[in-house]
Amino acid sequence: MPRMRSARRAALLLVLALPACHFAPPHATPPLPTPPLYDASLTPAGTAGARAADIGWRDFFRDPRLEALITAALEYNRDLVVAVGRIDVAKGLYRIQGADRIPTVLGTATVARTHSGANASGVNGGQEFTLDRGSISASVPSFEIDFWGRVRDLTDAARADYLATVQAQRAFQLSLIQDVAAAYFAQLETLEQIRLADTTVVSRREVLRIAQVRQRAGLTSALDLRSAESLLAQAEASRAALGVIQAQVNSLLLVLVGGPVQGPLPAPLPLAQQTDTTLLGPGLPSELLLVRPDILAAEERLRAAEASIGAARAAFFPNISLTGAWGFASAALNSLVGLDGLTWNVSPSLTTPIFNRGRLKGNAQVARAEGRIALAEYERAIQSAFREVTDALAGRRYLAAQVAAQERAAIAQRSIAQLARTRYIEGVASYLEVLDAERNLFQTEQQLLRLRRTNSENLVALYIALGGGMIERR
Repeated sequence: MPRMRSARRAALLLVLALPACHFAPPHATPPLPTPPLYDASLTPAGTAGARAADIGWRDFFRDPRLEALITAALEYNRDLVVAVGRIDVAKGLYRIQGADRIPTVLGTATVARTHSGANASGVNGGQEFTLDRGSISASVPSFEIDFWGRVRDLTDAARADYLATVQAQRAFQLSLIQDVAAAYFAQLETLEQIRLADTTVVSRREVLRIAQVRQRAGLTSALDLRSAESLLAQAEASRAALGVIQAQVNSLLLVLVGGPVQGPLPAPLPLAQQTDTTLLGPGLPSELLLVRPDILAAEERLRAAEASIGAARAAFFPNISLTGAWGFASAALNSLVGLDGLTWNVSPSLTTPIFNRGRLKGNAQVARAEGRIALAEYERAIQSAFREVTDALAGRRYLAAQVAAQERAAIAQRSIAQLARTRYIEGVASYLEVLDAERNLFQTEQQLLRLRRTNSENLVALYIALGGGMIERR
């Protein structure tokens, strides 16, 4: 009996033994591969504002129609459904790998009855007999004692892969919000461009009518009439092209949202009123490491690569495993459980690599190379985030000035076009003056709409680049 207790204690100590070694390189955040501050010219004094990460996307966007579209996209977009599914797959793989860190215990219960007739038995003087036998046991088929930390590293790698998919899904969600907003702004710009083109067509038809009247009266030449016809045809061609663009933008928005939005949508705000004018504080580049899900995902992939290096190193050392069983067996079921029927066995084993070290060295080399790749991708993600923020800050500073200048230019061109039309009707100027003025006005107003859209898209890009969009307040 004392010997049996000692064996039990030895088996229990083997099962509960913690890894004594760990070969994975320690995780440490590398030096920031970007300047410590953004360009001071893009963040002048007095531009401090709220952190983008603290502003919910429902608070940032002012248009209730856009809010409804984003809500639908976050629920129905097919690519987002795929991203969520990948999270479930990674979570399942993590659970499977983590299960190797604890023993797999199987319970078995059997009952057998064997009957032999007098001629079949050949024993006991040729007498007939029946033999009953029952057993119950709990067994550990094969459990690796993680002395070198290999199983732990594989579990850590699977966990990091799972967390990376979670962050990748969040990054895709932010990208989806930005894409829906950009498509919506394109839709609004197209609608405003169509209204501008329709107004221009009506105006030029009136100018053509006047040219026809003046030509019939002999006040102008056929050149003015043909010029008016050409100007009208250009406006009509622009209007037709906008119809194609409108269909394409509507289709894109439908795909991003994932399907038609149920119920009537609120009326849209004008393009110039789309984004919140609340000033976003850029903070420090180092803050991006904590709020950008794409950077967090890259860091988790770096952790997974580091853990895989540890598992590859541990594979060079002997594998220690344990197989055992404990239970009862008896020929009489009514006395199955008891010390007289106790059965147990413990079988530790050690396996060491001898002729496959070349394969193990290759695996270790691959793991180290993947670690260097993961580190480079992590640093590249930081650099990309820094560039996105810098570009958006530059856009915030200079696009607003462009929009203001273009608005002044549009006002001036409207006056010029009106004066040119008046001078032509009064016979003071030729139609070439009207032609140039009308063309310049149309182009100036088209460019103003494009700049307004670009400015709105840039402010959304700055909000997302600074880590905004994760919070959803109702």
